[in-house]
Amino acid sequence: MENISRPIVRVQGLNKRVISPEGELVLLRDLNFEIGRGEPVAIVGASGSGKSTLLGILAGLDLPSEGKVWLDNQALFSLDEDGRAALRQSTVGFVFQSFQLLPNLTALENVMLPLELGVAAGIEAQAREMLQRVGLAERLHHYPKQLSGGEQQRVAIARAFVVQPKILFADEPTGNLDRATGERVIELLFEMNREQGATIVLVTHDDALAQRCNRSLRIDAGALVDEPLATSM
Repeated sequence: MENISRPIVRVQGLNKRVISPEGELVLLRDLNFEIGRGEPVAIVGASGSGKSTLLGILAGLDLPSEGKVWLDNQALFSLDEDGRAALRQSTVGFVFQSFQLLPNLTALENVMLPLELGVAAGIEAQAREMLQRVGLAERLHHYPKQLSGGEQQRVAIARAFVVQPKILFADEPTGNLDRATGERVIELLFEMNREQGATIVLVTHDDALAQRCNRSLRIDAGALVDEPLATSM
């Protein structure tokens, strides 16, 4: 039986460095924190502070220089690349600023795609239902280029939530949208959070979006500020 009392994300001693022509560049330095199950958390900070780098490491898309990350009680970097991919497939959804829809697939086909990677039955019906829930029942067979930016982001949200992920990572999900459309997308994200109980971890410059979260993790020059260290590692 799943232990829901344990945090879904735990980070200990996380560092990330890269070598540049000018020498070693520190992207993240000694991060320690936890994120609870079902909790919406914003990662905020100035451009270049390390927010997107942190998100990529939490999702297992990038490797740290040192440190440990547990995702749904699994030590993420004890797994090989295939193991991390399998964990993402079973546990994680993604929403990106650039939508990341496949241009040669319809809205329906884009939402069906993550289901086709698994063993789910009735995938077209599930994808249709999810698109209806995000208000795109009349856009099933439209291609991304035939959709507005807000509609494309709603397709991306439907694709992320159709697999009922335990955790959703979102990188500037309203960054390419006007304010009114962005606010509708925010409402949709939190509606899906309430319905499915998925943890949301999002990178944002949008103060309104950050304020909707339980708390913010503020990154400054790669370091975490104004956040107490986790104590239950």
